[in-house]
Amino acid sequence: PEWIKGFMSKVTSQAPVCSLHSFSGRNRLTFAFSDALRATEIRVGVHEETAMLHCSIKLFLEPSPPLKVYEATLRLDTRDIPYYESLEQVQQWWAAQPGYQPARVPETARLPMYSTWYSFHQGLVASQIEEQCGLAKALGCEAVIVDDGWQTTSNERGYAYTGDWEVASEKISDMRAHVAKVHQLGMKYILWYSVPFVGKHSKAWSNFAGKTLEVIDRLGAGVLDPRFPEVREYIIATYERALRDWDLDGFKLDFVDSFNFRKQEYVQGQDYLSVPEAVDRLLADVIERLRKIKPDIMVEFRQTYIGPLMRKYGNMFRAGDCPNDALTNRERTLDIRLLCGSTAAHSDMLMWHRDEPVESAALQIVNILFAVPQISLLLNALPEQHLEMARFWLSFWREHRDVLLDGKLMPLHPEAMYPLVIATTPTKRIAVTYADTVINPGSDLPADFIIVNGTLGKGVVLEFTENTGTWQLEIRDCRGQVFSTGQVLLGKGLHRIDVPPVGAATLHRS
Repeated sequence: PEWIKGFMSKVTSQAPVCSLHSFSGRNRLTFAFSDALRATEIRVGVHEETAMLHCSIKLFLEPSPPLKVYEATLRLDTRDIPYYESLEQVQQWWAAQPGYQPARVPETARLPMYSTWYSFHQGLVASQIEEQCGLAKALGCEAVIVDDGWQTTSNERGYAYTGDWEVASEKISDMRAHVAKVHQLGMKYILWYSVPFVGKHSKAWSNFAGKTLEVIDRLGAGVLDPRFPEVREYIIATYERALRDWDLDGFKLDFVDSFNFRKQEYVQGQDYLSVPEAVDRLLADVIERLRKIKPDIMVEFRQTYIGPLMRKYGNMFRAGDCPNDALTNRERTLDIRLLCGSTAAHSDMLMWHRDEPVESAALQIVNILFAVPQISLLLNALPEQHLEMARFWLSFWREHRDVLLDGKLMPLHPEAMYPLVIATTPTKRIAVTYADTVINPGSDLPADFIIVNGTLGKGVVLEFTENTGTWQLEIRDCRGQVFSTGQVLLGKGLHRIDVPPVGAATLHRS
């Protein structure tokens, strides 16, 4: 028998790549496919009789127009290099393909944001959003993402009222004035839309009868069929109108992975047979037409629609929902980082219980240091210690994002959910440990070396392969308060530094 597992990749789901690596993180085989548009099945597994790995790619899983010629490239990499270097070169290879050029990333997309989802869910109130924005701005957030709820008075979580995209005046009486108030605070405004859904209780429902891919009864909504040009035009015109009328700065475009193929027959009025090709046309037209209105438009997509083609439609990739789950948030943000190149990788919205010890709350932020933080709590309900902690770590993140976002990223031991992550530039190196493990920071250390204790333990252990000399040392706790300072000689071998739980040690060599 063959113990094979697989996954499907297409334009709006996953990416056609697989990395097989050793327990030491060395690449053994990374294979990637050039066609990220059409549905393909990637399968890898052990052949029991031989202990060999069997790998396969299955093409043409969904109907498409007749093709006279089909060309694609299977990229095979068996070099003995770190697995993350092989994946980095895969994303560069995709980005260089015709039609795959990533969208430009505005500066705000690379800065912390406040989200309303976990703090308000659908219970939005304009004045309360504005209050939270003021508090979030003081913490270091530069944009707000107003999530589901602005378009409906129903707070029942379903999507039966999606599709018309009219503001629920009971919640936000004047959307343009509300957005202007947020702008006056110095923050950008991003608004949520569920791209494919048209709700059974919407006025649009009857307009698109017979033009849905499926109806999802549990959600109270249908999935619009993008193969109809009038469906695509309705969606795009909705966003254009909102952008102009309300002076938005971006869109959180959700549930794009719900455009799944269900019908094989061609229906009169469709100008595409292939659903992935129609989605490609829809999203390409969305970003092109929105850019004509605002060149710096921001568009967020959520895992799992974070493949190489999605980079040309959007400039923010967010980790899939994992509320109050620091470990999963770490794993998902780093998974995104390994393949997203310059596209801004965002954490799932950070939230925690206000009664948690401040160190436990700090773990939520420290676990996503290598992505752009999104915060989603009622900030006026947090204890002062929690606010002090959040202020410190967001300030730390902004000060060092040149390394955290733009340095060479080395997420070690993916099989163990990345317990040690290192990022480096010629002038600064940061190592974050998330487990009780020895940190080997590598050789040729730059003048600034920062160690973050991403655990609740008291102290970190480093192992140097060479004498690194004398360093100025400053240690801070999770709230940014100075714990100790001094000089330390770090010679070859093991060294323990007493870094408080979820604190940081900064070493500087003059």
